[in-house]
Amino acid sequence: MDTETVQSKWQFSCDLEVDYESDEKASIVHSALAVDKELQPDKVQRRMSVSEGKLSVYFEAVEARFLRASFSAFVDVLNLATRTIEEFDPGVDL
Repeated sequence: MDTETVQSKWQFSCDLEVDYESDEKASIVHSALAVDKELQPDKVQRRMSVSEGKLSVYFEAVEARFLRASFSAFVDVLNLATRTIEEFDPGVDL
């Protein structure tokens, strides 16, 4: 079997980890962002998890430009979700 045939189509990947210092805060952000699915799931995949107060996100894409676009859009909404938590819970320091 040809090695190119066996090679995964997901050639580009990226990890992101954000420390919210609490499972509750990380879970709120996770829940808010989990409903926003990838627009081209055949070209980009995203997996999220929460552990020990950290939101971990793993991206895979078939091309670097899809990875960049997905990561950039995700960071924008992640920033919005984080700022929203800060705004509506003044006792929270993220």
